[in-house]
Amino acid sequence: MTEATYTVEGMTCAHCVGAVKEEVGELTGVNSVEVDLGSGAVKVTSEQPLAQDAVEAAVTEAGYRLVA
Repeated sequence: MTEATYTVEGMTCAHCVGAVKEEVGELTGVNSVEVDLGSGAVKVTSEQPLAQDAVEAAVTEAGYRLVA
């Protein structure tokens, strides 16, 4: 298991949190996704480290921006 925390910009409500959790949660190997709306922190637990571009693509698909 591996854990990584990302920062996502643009989330303002519970719907935003749900959209990000859904898209990131669909990535292969992801076990859980926790989102802190206030800070924009997205903690992802997965079987193996995730490719940064895959996480960025999932966040973009949800309508938000991954902060590098």
